[in-house]
Amino acid sequence: MSKITIENFNSYYGDFHAIKDVNMEIEENRVTAFIGPSGCGKSTLLRSLNRMNDLIESFSKDGTIRLDGEELWNDMDVYDLRRRVGMVFQKPNPFPMSIYDNIAYGPRTHGVSDKAALDEIVEKSLRNAAIWDEVKDDLKKNAIAVSGGQQQRICIARALAVDPEVILLDEPTSALDPISTAKIEDLLAELKNSYTIVIVTHNMQQATRISDKTGFFLLGDLVEFDKTDVIFSTPKDERTERYITGRFG
Repeated sequence: MSKITIENFNSYYGDFHAIKDVNMEIEENRVTAFIGPSGCGKSTLLRSLNRMNDLIESFSKDGTIRLDGEELWNDMDVYDLRRRVGMVFQKPNPFPMSIYDNIAYGPRTHGVSDKAALDEIVEKSLRNAAIWDEVKDDLKKNAIAVSGGQQQRICIARALAVDPEVILLDEPTSALDPISTAKIEDLLAELKNSYTIVIVTHNMQQATRISDKTGFFLLGDLVEFDKTDVIFSTPKDERTERYITGRFG
């Protein structure tokens, strides 16, 4: 079942045409990966899915993106959209406050003030991010004092705390060591049972390990979009084959 529908979507930074007439159905409770060389548009499209690009003055767009049939720009309050569609960035960016307050931050801004309710949300979110057992005795510790891999899982827990439907991840493991990367990949495999996940990755092995469908982008075009095993075993477009075999990009 489709969670996000992208139709004839174009985006621009001033005169630069960053995304060109993209059409795509992102399925519910699946991991969808965007791959392609730097500057190909994959992060621009990802950030359009929760309107993060609106913060850039030169950004403009045409075409439509729908979440459960609701058009992002016409039918939906951006504050509500960003609660439903959470984001985890390339570099772990915990707030300079306690682990507990990082996770409770979102629920508090949405009006949750009861301590018992916040305690429950914090524990559940950290458990769902597979980090509760590592930090449960250090919840008052500053979140920026833990390792990079732990910081990234805290950021995922922070995104989960507002009960989103979709999680966007922009190269979430590129700054992490292999052990931390494996933990995040295992976590995403579990989270897709409850959430729709879209990930931008430069790591093609990562895409093959964790994603159900993969889109290959080149110079703003969605060259090919299919089941991940099809993209990596029998791509239909020669440009896709050249990229995944390392002959360019």
